[in-house]
Amino acid sequence: MPQGLFRYIWRVSARDQILLSLLAIMVFLLDLAPLELQRRIVNGALEKHALEQLIVLSLLYVGVVLVQGGLKLLLNIYRGSVTEAANRRLRLQLSPSGADGGSGEPDARKEGIDISIIVSEVEAVGGFIGASVSEVVLNGGLLIAVFGYMVVLEPWMAAVAAVLFLPQFLFIPFLQRAINQRTEQRIKVMRGLSVEIVDEAAERRGPRETGRYRRQVGDIYRLNMQIYRRKFSMNFLMNLLHQIGVIGILFVGGWFVVRGETEVGTVVAFISGLNRVNDPWGDLVNYFRDMTNARVKYRLIAAALGDRAIDADADAAT
Repeated sequence: MPQGLFRYIWRVSARDQILLSLLAIMVFLLDLAPLELQRRIVNGALEKHALEQLIVLSLLYVGVVLVQGGLKLLLNIYRGSVTEAANRRLRLQLSPSGADGGSGEPDARKEGIDISIIVSEVEAVGGFIGASVSEVVLNGGLLIAVFGYMVVLEPWMAAVAAVLFLPQFLFIPFLQRAINQRTEQRIKVMRGLSVEIVDEAAERRGPRETGRYRRQVGDIYRLNMQIYRRKFSMNFLMNLLHQIGVIGILFVGGWFVVRGETEVGTVVAFISGLNRVNDPWGDLVNYFRDMTNARVKYRLIAAALGDRAIDADADAAT
């Protein structure tokens, strides 16, 4: 297996990643249309009482939503197929029954590690492979396009939205780094727990009777709680800043409307745009969280398979 996660992704799914990226581009470009349609419906059709224009714009809105939703459905299903193909490939590279250490007898350590990898670690790596490129293209493109639209529409309100995103560049990397450290510790403890279960099963003794088993279960609980606290604290801060952003847009936009410097439809489009910026931003944060998690697990899986290959070469030499 390649040392880098993205090298492995490109090796096993290059063609799929290109096709997924093209679908993602189509989805985020169509996702911009409703913003402009909302503005035109409020400013044009409603204020001018133009019923015919209202009907045309509404039907166009429905058509865009249906096409965009259908493409997103196709994108998600395609991602799922790439994910499951990667999971299958990784699982087939492991053979718990063959972890005998060259002696013909089961090796409890290797067998336990294989079980941990197959049951829990492969899913994170395979799940990331399905969205590894298209997720950045979709949400990164949507974030840039929507924010660019907001800048063109009303620069001052766009500046208010941008300022409220800046603090997230400070606390997100700090919290994510702490989560990654605990994720790696949890994987190692889980592998140790799997080894313990296999070892105790081979000796026909209950693992729950051993103090080591109880300590490992306690360590997993402690690490999971530390991850939860940091993960949900990050979500809390992101949601808080988003709500403050909505209030800021309403205040600045309302001020401009009162002074006659903008239209109500523009403020409506900005609130909708802020929500559309917040969603892909949150998805990108989750993406980088999944990426770092997948990198940790991929590195440990590659190391385990590398050790297995070294042992096999040593057995062949003897």
